[in-house]
Formats: sequence, structure tokens, C-alpha cells
Amino acid sequence: MVRKCFYTIWILAMMLVIFTGAKAQQKINPDSIRCKMQWFADAKLGIFIHWGIYSVNGVDESWSFYNKKISYADYMQQMKGFTASKYNPQQWAALIKETGARYAVITTKHHDGMALWPTRQNHLNVVTNTPAKQDVLGPFYKALTEQGIKKGAYFSLLDWSHPDYPGFIKDSSRYKIADDPERWKRFQHFFQNQIHEINTAYKPDLWWFDGDWEKSSDEWQSESVRKQILSIQSNAIINGRLQGYGDYETPEQNFPVSRPKYNWWELCMTTNNNWGYHPDDTAYKTPFEVITIFADVVSNGGNLLLDIGPKADGTIPAEQVNILKELGKWNKKNGEAIFNTIAGLPQGHFYGPTTLSKDSATLYLFLPAQTAGNIMIKGLVNTIMDVQVLGTAAHLKQKVVGKISWSPVPGLVFISVPENVRDEYITVLKLSLDKPVKLYRGQGGLN
Repeated sequence: MVRKCFYTIWILAMMLVIFTGAKAQQKINPDSIRCKMQWFADAKLGIFIHWGIYSVNGVDESWSFYNKKISYADYMQQMKGFTASKYNPQQWAALIKETGARYAVITTKHHDGMALWPTRQNHLNVVTNTPAKQDVLGPFYKALTEQGIKKGAYFSLLDWSHPDYPGFIKDSSRYKIADDPERWKRFQHFFQNQIHEINTAYKPDLWWFDGDWEKSSDEWQSESVRKQILSIQSNAIINGRLQGYGDYETPEQNFPVSRPKYNWWELCMTTNNNWGYHPDDTAYKTPFEVITIFADVVSNGGNLLLDIGPKADGTIPAEQVNILKELGKWNKKNGEAIFNTIAGLPQGHFYGPTTLSKDSATLYLFLPAQTAGNIMIKGLVNTIMDVQVLGTAAHLKQKVVGKISWSPVPGLVFISVPENVRDEYITVLKLSLDKPVKLYRGQGGLN
């Protein structure tokens, strides 16, 4: 049965000029994927999980040997310590559910080539090569499904451990493709088979590719990869790291200053400064910082994919658990302003993040840094019918100043926010409007 998607005039207006042929979406017509992208657009929050043998010593995932911080041999010695002895996928899924996240993405295989499932390709995997001796991917996906959370598969296209992959460590290589095309064909067959294994065994809702920068679209057989995935999971979503054959963009770590010009996008970000378990990295973001970033992302029409890095035994560091739980507590109170909303007001109308209901008749204001006192909205043509502090029974008064009765230029809206209604992290105001939002974008002239 064909699903129908309903989009507000606001969405169409905002998106009309946004699709400008971004690198990762050049070969995909956005109109052809709108319906399947709707759950992603509504989801707003995903949890990223970097887990592999690199968690044994707490070193950089794959990059530590590639950048010659340690030798490849020492890096691979970590296989002996990956036990997953306290791994509890149901507990992981329950924690993710508590955050409010709608999807989770786990590293099925990073650049080091170590698969978290029993691959049939005669290559590294945690079942054969580590004391874990189990498929850790399948139970996690099963637990996610039981919690109603979409399943995401991170997959590294490149594989620095595979003997048929040209690259190995920084500034060195095994061979040039032009000199041994048959060897490269063997590698193409290998990674295509691994993708097929994951796709048929676990049927991910979302694919999160990585490592595409080293080769071209043709060399990665990107079109073929996409077709293979969609032939089994027609509604699967693919990130933008597939050389032009992805569905959405995924900037990393640094928040874009201006609203990204993509139909769909996601900011992937760590809870401290590193991907994966890094006991030497204690620079954890506070819950306030994470929530502030999250609000800014959603205000700009994107999703946040927030990363955690479990230890080798499968336990999640306490600092990360605390961040996720606090984020979940805030989402439980303010989720109406986050999930199933659309991007908020353009910059200049309010000094802080905003979102809108899908019918654009409800405006949500996120008050940064526990703001109290007067806040101001500029250029709002609408009449505000009610102002409520979200998650509470408190309703606030508003005042319009500078409005001339015979002029189309709207006045300035001031709302006084008392200290006793402030949220511990970010207070959200719900403004019920008389009709879908209408903004004045002129220069303030009276003619």
C-alpha cells in the first residue's frame, strides 16, 4: 500500500530552494524518497554506538594504527581482551529508549575490519577472533526492535586489515588498483558480500556508511550498493557517505553556523571528544551542553546522532549513562517541542532556537542558558492566543509594543518569564497562534 505524505506550506516554502545538489545527494531525486524519509525527519534523535576491539585499551578506533600512534600488531593484540562479558543488549536498548531516541546506529565494522557479526567472508570477526565468541549485533538489533527503535548499521567501506584493500597505514599502500585490477575486484566482491550479509540477516532501517573518501563512486560501486540494499529493504535510508547515492547529509562534530541547505541532515557528535571508549578523555559534555546543541540542531531542521562508547566488557561508562538519562528526562518534559516538529523561525526573529508544529500554528521557543525576565520576538504577524511553559501548568502574559494600527509592520512581542518556571537546563515556551505562522521580513518602512 502506498503511503501518503502530508507536508505543510511552510515545509514546501523552506525546502523549495534548499536542495542545491549537495555532493552526497546529487544522484538522488529528493522527491522520490520523501515518503520513506518522513520517519527520519520526525525522529530528531539517534544514538550512535562505537564498539570494537579498540575499547580494550581505549585507543582511537582504527585511526590509532593508521596514524602510527601504535603499531598495527599492538592494535590487533586487543582482540584478546574483547570479552563482552557483561554485555546486556536489552539494557542498552532500554537506556536508548529512555533518551527518547527513535533510532540507534552501531558500528557493525570499523576501518580495522573487525566485524561484530559472524561474517562468512573468512575475515576478522568477534565470534572467531575474540573471547566474546558471540554475535553481538543480532541480540542488540532484536532488543531495539522490541523497544520500537529503528535499527541503524554503520559500515566502513574501506578495510585496512583486508589483504585485498590497497591502503594500509598512513603514507603507505599495498598496491595500486591500476596495477592489479583483479585484486581490487576481489575486494569489491568481499565488501558487497558483507553488506548483503547484514542486509539479509538484520534488515537495518538505516545504513551509515563511512570511509568513502579513499575511492570514487565507481570504485565503490555505489549505485550497485544502493540497489542491493533497497532490493531487500525498499524503505531503508542511506547516509550521504556513499559518493552521491545517499539520502541525507551527516556533518561531523562541528555544528554548522548557518542552516544546512539539505532536505534532511543529521549532526553526529561524541559525548566527550572521542568516538568509542577513551578512559583518558574526561572532557565530557554536560547535559546542558548536549541539550543546547540538540535544541539548536532541531531548530535548524536536523537530527542529532549522539555517540557513546561501551567498554570491552559491554558496560557503558557512567558519565555517558548520566548524559543519556538527563537528556531523556528533559525530552520527556519537552518532547512536544522536539519530536514530529519542523524547523523553526529564520534567524533574527528570536534570540534562541525555535521549532514549529507541522501545521505551523504552534511555535516553540527554547530559552537559552536558563533565561528569565523579558524575552522578545520580532516580525511575528500572528496573534498569540496563549503562552504556556511546556511541561508545566504555568501560562505567561505577553505584551506587544510598537504596533501602529494602520501599518502592516507588526509590533515587538515581549514575554516575561519568571524565575520559578525555569527548567534546569532549557525552558521551552509553547505559543499557540491564531493561524499558521506568518512572518514580516521587511525593513520596517510604513509605505
